[in-house]
Amino acid sequence: MTGALSLATAASTLADFEVPSIDDFLPDAFVFQGTPFAINRIVMVRLIATVVLLLVFGITAKRAKLIPGRWQGAVEWLLEFVRNNIVYEVMGSERGRRYVPMITTIFMTILVFNICGIIPGMNIAATATIMMPVFFALWTFVQYWIAACKGKGLGKFLKDELLPAGVPIPVYVILAPMQLIDIVLIRPASLAIRLFANMMAGHLIVALCFSATQFFLIEAHNALAAFGVVTFAFGFVMTLFEAFVAALQAFIFATLSCVYINLSYPEED
Repeated sequence: MTGALSLATAASTLADFEVPSIDDFLPDAFVFQGTPFAINRIVMVRLIATVVLLLVFGITAKRAKLIPGRWQGAVEWLLEFVRNNIVYEVMGSERGRRYVPMITTIFMTILVFNICGIIPGMNIAATATIMMPVFFALWTFVQYWIAACKGKGLGKFLKDELLPAGVPIPVYVILAPMQLIDIVLIRPASLAIRLFANMMAGHLIVALCFSATQFFLIEAHNALAAFGVVTFAFGFVMTLFEAFVAALQAFIFATLSCVYINLSYPEED
C-alpha cells in the first residue's frame, strides 16, 4: 500500500515537470523595446561574443612576435587550419586565396557563436535563431553569384545550370525549374537550416537534462531522486558533445560555403 502510494505521489509530481521550450531561452527585449534596435538575450550574447572575438584577434595581432608564444601559436594554428584544411583543400591555393578572409571570418564567428551555448551565464548559442545562419548563407551565395557572373557571365552560367547538356529537350520543362529552385532557394536554405537546427536541438537537449536534474533532485519526490543523478550525468556528456558539434558545424558551414562558391566557377579553370 505504501509502495503504491509512493508511486502515485511520484507520478503526480512528475506530471508537474515543465519541459523547457524555445520561449524560455528567448525572453522579450530588455533594452530599446519597441524599436528596430531592441536587444534581447540572444542579441546581447552576439554582441558580447563579437566584442570578445575582435579583442582576442586584435590583441593577438598587436602583440604578435616573430617567434610566437603558445597563445599566438594557437591562434595562428587555427587560422592556418581554416586556410589549408578548408579553403585550399576545396578550392585550391590560387582560387581560394581571395576567399580566405571571408571563410575565416565565417568559421571563427560561427565557432565562437556556437560555443556560447555551453558558457555559463550565456547558455544559448548565438546561431540558435534562424536569422544569423541566414545572414551567413546569404553572404556565401552573394559570393557564389558574383563568382558565377565574373567566371562565365550570368547568361552562360544559368544556361549551364538550368539546361545541362545531354538531357532530352522535353525533360528541360521539369528540370530547369527544379535546378533554378535548387540554386536560388534550396542550397542557401539547407546551409542555414542545418546550422540553426543542430544548434537549437543540442541547446534544448542540454537544457532539458539540467532542468530535469533540478526537478528530480530538489523539487520531486524522493522516489525520483535517482533519476536526477542520471540526467545530470547525461547533461554533462551532452555538454561535451555540444562543444564538439559547435566546432563541427562551423567546419561544415565553412566547407560547404567553399564548395558552393567553387561550383560557380568554370570547370576548365
